[in-house]
Amino acid sequence: MDQTKTAGMAHDASLPPHIEILLVDMNGRLRGKRLPPEAGKKIWSGAVRLPASTQSLDIWGDDNDDLTGISLTLGDPDGKVIPDSRSHVAMPWAPDGSSQMLATMHTLSDEVHFCDPRGMLARVLERYDALGLTPVVATELEFYVLDGRSRETGIPMPPAALTCMGGKNGFQLYEMDAVDNMSAYLQTVRAYCDAMGLPADATTAEFGAGQFEVNLNHRPDAMAAADDCIYLKRVVEQAARKFGLKSTCMAKPYSDQAGSGLHVHASIVDRNGVNVLDARGGDPVRLKSVTAGMLKTMRETQLLFAPFANSYRRFQPGSFAPVDIDWGYGNRGTAIRIPERDGPAARVEHRVAGADANPYFLLAAMLGGMLLGLEQDLDPGPDTSPSGRPENRERLTHDFLTAVETFAASDFVGQLLGRQYQKLYADTKRKEALTFMRTVSDFDYRTYLPRI
Repeated sequence: MDQTKTAGMAHDASLPPHIEILLVDMNGRLRGKRLPPEAGKKIWSGAVRLPASTQSLDIWGDDNDDLTGISLTLGDPDGKVIPDSRSHVAMPWAPDGSSQMLATMHTLSDEVHFCDPRGMLARVLERYDALGLTPVVATELEFYVLDGRSRETGIPMPPAALTCMGGKNGFQLYEMDAVDNMSAYLQTVRAYCDAMGLPADATTAEFGAGQFEVNLNHRPDAMAAADDCIYLKRVVEQAARKFGLKSTCMAKPYSDQAGSGLHVHASIVDRNGVNVLDARGGDPVRLKSVTAGMLKTMRETQLLFAPFANSYRRFQPGSFAPVDIDWGYGNRGTAIRIPERDGPAARVEHRVAGADANPYFLLAAMLGGMLLGLEQDLDPGPDTSPSGRPENRERLTHDFLTAVETFAASDFVGQLLGRQYQKLYADTKRKEALTFMRTVSDFDYRTYLPRI
């Protein structure tokens, strides 16, 4: 579809407005209900119900009751869908007056359900609050925009505006021509963000053909930052639909193009708004300690940063995706980067997660690791710099199943997410990993069938 012909497309005034109440499942997918505006009282009173097993659905939408025992085994009981009023925003792609809100799954006895990702992040934030501290968080989301025919062919291709003679134009990092050629789409993304109150900042063209990044400004509320990120993923896809395109947050949609990451910047302030990571011109002891906490727990939580088989194709030597569990000052090749060590902007940047990560799990794991560094004096070891790399560096795994088993055996994960959910998530992801391993691919056929 030609962008210039659709850039001014208006909503269909004949369609009635509606309200959507949304849950985020384990894979970061939105599930919920669409209701008429007059159902507002029902929504805000907590009377909306969905099966609690909604939160245990795997990437194919299967509740895996044989693994989890929380669906048909229990009669597939309902849970309460409790909205978060702070997340109530417009749906600018829908009929005028339509709105949406994020919610948390509760049991019928009014407890947060053990499967709800927002609830898990909330528990980590309660631990910060008990210390009189508040994480300040910003996310940077990379994603690809694809030609709309990718839906039918199953083969990703850049939009026609970014191709030449039917092929990719090549790398486009920070290239303004790529931004100009996709201007109508990117302007729509920005307009949707503005209408929803999302704190969108810079938009840049990234390495891959059709790859872009949108930065969201810092929030002194990590839950709101995760909500912003989930909404941004929805925005880039809804804007793509308007132009007959497709967006994807797959970590590695092309084998010969850059992967897409979800980088997180975080600082910590006390009740007076003072950044406790500020080194004030001296040795950044606290910055290094929280960095060490994240590094110490990184292998155990990698499954949350890279939750799918495709995620592990992104961890390639020689790319900007980290392969070592290391850190550095201003070094974009490390797992943890310290961009600033002095002043209010002193912070860490977590660079491991792919764009496919569930932001609530990502922030829970990252902030949980930082808590270790606040509660203990930890040493991250020597930094990685252009002049040298530490010897005997531990590496991230390139194997999905290894990540699952490491996650399943972790005491840290059990304390972070709860033992019951740790097992449910690991069992579900193990099934996914084994299905991937058992599936004979086109690569197998092209490489081995003619030769073996």
